[in-house]
Amino acid sequence: MRLEGRRIYKGSAEGEAIVTKDGLSFYGGVDPDSGKVVEVGHELEGQSISGKVLVFPTGKGSTVGSYTMYRMKKNNTAPIAIVNKQIDTIVAVGCIISEIPCVDLIDINKIKTGQKVAVNGSEGTIEVK
Repeated sequence: MRLEGRRIYKGSAEGEAIVTKDGLSFYGGVDPDSGKVVEVGHELEGQSISGKVLVFPTGKGSTVGSYTMYRMKKNNTAPIAIVNKQIDTIVAVGCIISEIPCVDLIDINKIKTGQKVAVNGSEGTIEVK
């Protein structure tokens, strides 16, 4: 299944999707050293987003989240790509400075955790396999 959205940051990545219906704050909600979601009560609490295609509706929280994403990239704990329903500026900046392929305006309900997903940030497309 091919989904078309909006290009946020170029590049491509393919891997396993991890999907949540909850918004995500990288600052305080994700441990940049382990790549695990630490926000209490979050749908992904305790799960690692490292090396996965992270699919979530939108970001939330502090602007420091962009730098947390950059730190995760340097620590090799970042997601390989991000797919949003509606991106916020914090996640957009984080993807750009961290060079993480990103697409938004996607119906994330069509993607399930564990599915293989190819993200083409240059074209703004998602291929769910």
